[in-house]
Amino acid sequence: MALREDLALGSRIAAMRLGGLALALRGDPVARLMHKPWRHDPYPTYAVVRESRRVIRSRTGISAVATHALCDQVLRDRRFGVRLADGRAPFAPDSDEPSLLEPVDLSLLGLDPPDHTRLRRLAAPAFAPRRLERYRAEAEAITGRLLDDAAARGRFDLVRDLAAPLPITVIARLLAIPEVDADRFAAWGRALGSSLDGVRSPAHAHELARTTHEARALFVDLVSRRRVDPGEDVVSQLVGALDAGSMTIDELVSLAQLLLVAGFETTTNLVGNAVRALQTTPGQWEALVADPTLAPGAVEETLRYDPPVQLTARIAHEDTEIGGVPLRRDSAVLVLLAAAGRDPEAHPDPDRFDLNRVPTTGHLAFSGGVHFCLGAALARMEGEVALRMLAERLPGLHAAGRTVPKTATILRGPRRFPVAA
Repeated sequence: MALREDLALGSRIAAMRLGGLALALRGDPVARLMHKPWRHDPYPTYAVVRESRRVIRSRTGISAVATHALCDQVLRDRRFGVRLADGRAPFAPDSDEPSLLEPVDLSLLGLDPPDHTRLRRLAAPAFAPRRLERYRAEAEAITGRLLDDAAARGRFDLVRDLAAPLPITVIARLLAIPEVDADRFAAWGRALGSSLDGVRSPAHAHELARTTHEARALFVDLVSRRRVDPGEDVVSQLVGALDAGSMTIDELVSLAQLLLVAGFETTTNLVGNAVRALQTTPGQWEALVADPTLAPGAVEETLRYDPPVQLTARIAHEDTEIGGVPLRRDSAVLVLLAAAGRDPEAHPDPDRFDLNRVPTTGHLAFSGGVHFCLGAALARMEGEVALRMLAERLPGLHAAGRTVPKTATILRGPRRFPVAA
């Protein structure tokens, strides 16, 4: 039975991928963003979409916008949401078969108001300014220990030894998860993050099912512990909301899974992309070493130039138009956040990384509107701490091998990044 189900699932995935690849080979830009080799360097494809200065219709059935103005408009327009107009998930199959495009419930990412507003309000206290200052002290201590270990080895992997364990440890403290197994936690984060691109294979589907089962068991156990011994952590706050009837246990678990993905994968990619840009752009690493207080600027420039989250999607809740192009109710639109960051009408000389850049327009790396990233301040802080302390502690940092990128469309960053101090 299981084998037949896997064969049927594999056939569905293969058909979907072959159809997309055929469109990509014919030049469809949206399809190209989902397939190799184009997704390894998506910026030329972004430029093709952006140069039209309008909505691009794809034969995949999904439209796309890439200019800063159009992306910003769609993100802020209340006529768009992340679900269908009747509240259903947009990519759910008509049958009982599992969804290939939205295999994991990641809470706020897949909800519209009023549920989105209710759950966001419950999670918001975890990111209050007073808490961020405490997280900063912890981030600095964690980064110091990681860099001491790295310096002692001389050669290390930037992702494995710094960019991943830093946010993992911080998010574990935020959730007050005892006795964190960093490697297992990282594997969960990677698996849940990979679900954003949909299911790749039957083996991937099994990995996602196993991960969500294990993560659920952890968070359900934490709920039991916090009922007996509450603290100031996020889970304790959510348990209070659970017991008050303001949320369900499934909502609590999916929100905790989102905090894991958003708190880990995005910051890991931010640090990796920043160091790669600093190291490959002449004079930029040296400038940061000479003045480590430029680290916040390096974070913002990375978020514009090569953001960890490349795109998002919105669904029209009524017949409408964007930039003069009509869109029917329930039409899907890809909002190419990374393309907006390289729009020359918003950012002069956009293909040049410059940590001394004085922004003329804000970037959209943290999305916009009601779905603006709840953890933006935390990600900025962790990125700034990592880059500043790298420049201070390891000024001679340089690449020591080939950087291996992640194979993904939505989340962009290095999978392996060998360096030497």
